[in-house]
Amino acid sequence: MTERIVIARIGGRGDGIADTPAGTLYVPYTLPGETAEVEAWPGHPDRRRLVSIKAESPERIVPICPHFGTCGGCAVQHWATARYREWKRVLVIEALTHAGLEAPVDDLTDAHGEGRRRAVFHARRGIRDVLEVGFAALKAHHVVAIDCCPILAPALGGAIEAAWAIAEALGPIKKPLDIQVTATGAGLDVDVRGSGPLAATASAELARLAERHRLARLTRHGEIVVQRAAPTLTIGRARVVLPPGAFLQATVAGETELARLAAEHCDGAKIIADLFAGVGPFALRLAERARVTAADSDKEAIAALQRAAATTPGLKPLEAQARDLFRAPFTAGELKRFDCVVFDPPRQGAQAQARELARSAVAVVAAVSCNPATFARDARILVDGGYQLTRVTPVDQFRYSPHVELVGRFEK
Repeated sequence: MTERIVIARIGGRGDGIADTPAGTLYVPYTLPGETAEVEAWPGHPDRRRLVSIKAESPERIVPICPHFGTCGGCAVQHWATARYREWKRVLVIEALTHAGLEAPVDDLTDAHGEGRRRAVFHARRGIRDVLEVGFAALKAHHVVAIDCCPILAPALGGAIEAAWAIAEALGPIKKPLDIQVTATGAGLDVDVRGSGPLAATASAELARLAERHRLARLTRHGEIVVQRAAPTLTIGRARVVLPPGAFLQATVAGETELARLAAEHCDGAKIIADLFAGVGPFALRLAERARVTAADSDKEAIAALQRAAATTPGLKPLEAQARDLFRAPFTAGELKRFDCVVFDPPRQGAQAQARELARSAVAVVAAVSCNPATFARDARILVDGGYQLTRVTPVDQFRYSPHVELVGRFEK
């Protein structure tokens, strides 16, 4: 049975929201002002599936992807650019307001660039045991098989075909697979997760596939199956050899813009700490003009950063250390020697480190985040500790999704 509802606004996850006598309802792929015919969504009492649009918003545009609406990867390809950009900026403002914070928020910076340089493809056995390779469906456990993805960068050309080939080669194992593909200067770097130990014949077949698809490297759970060339990235002046499955910003433009903002906020600093440094997208650039101490819990990432720094001429001294900043944050005493601190934690934020920063006398803190809610929580800690949040810049490298990056500047 279907019903008709009027969409009032867009929520934080990109769903249309309708206020009805039965309560608030969430309907993906709708827009404010639209009248939508919907049906029940089993297992989700406050959500409805879109059947059709009966009265269309003038802000509705044609999605760029044929899989939009079935694939759960993108939420708002159907929304006009101006309103979409305004919505993303408002997500940041609302998160700050919820934490009782006020700060100047810049216009949204577009950092999609050429598109995503990394993707994780899921391979699962679906109905009638048919192999599907693609992305997860919205609010469901099955995979939507894809043959294209227009938000991927040209450098990921061939990634989908390679993922299908790997999934088919490992099909007899009958285990769900996650296939992470990263575009590097030497070609595609692929890490396969979920396969379990492989027989010699399966490893040999993967090695043949790597040659056929000209992969730079193919690993299984981080262990090398075959390497045709070292997968490298250029970060500032440095050349970094990536560890298997390494975390990177989603787009080249996103990394460049976040690093530019961090450097701008650290302008004039002579000694800088880069916390949650990863393979060094900030540290290696900052070391071109200042002494840097970098830390991250990922030992492989820190080792890659150390090797890159040691082989790059012209950098200021860069110390990199493996350290769990959730359990052992830099203390206020340790932070005394730094003029500026950059920290870019995972989605859960950096509550323990924020508390130590709040107790410190560091003049400027540049906080980078992929989650406005945890950013606002940590920002509240810093402000309560005597910092002023003087500027926030939203950065959009996850185009068409509800995810938004941001960089905030705090002054003691």
